[in-house]
Amino acid sequence: MDKQLEGKINQKISEVADKSDEIFKIVNSLDELKTRSDSFGYGIVIGRLYNSFYYQCRRILKRAPTNEEFEEFLEILNKRQKEILSLLKSD
Repeated sequence: MDKQLEGKINQKISEVADKSDEIFKIVNSLDELKTRSDSFGYGIVIGRLYNSFYYQCRRILKRAPTNEEFEEFLEILNKRQKEILSLLKSD
């Protein structure tokens, strides 16, 4: 994966802590999902990260991500999964 792209993805993962209050507000505003807040919150984070990954590919590489780059993105998420989940539980 392009190093600049990888750096942006890792930066976005780190920013999850700064935005965790927004995620909790979304989850708490949806009464039916309060009992599943961890899973739903994690889904929001993954959606934001995927969106960022795709956008950064378009911005930095001037093209859509390849299958190989997507697999590398999944590896990054897998390696940092526990960190992401712990950020969601910090509040």
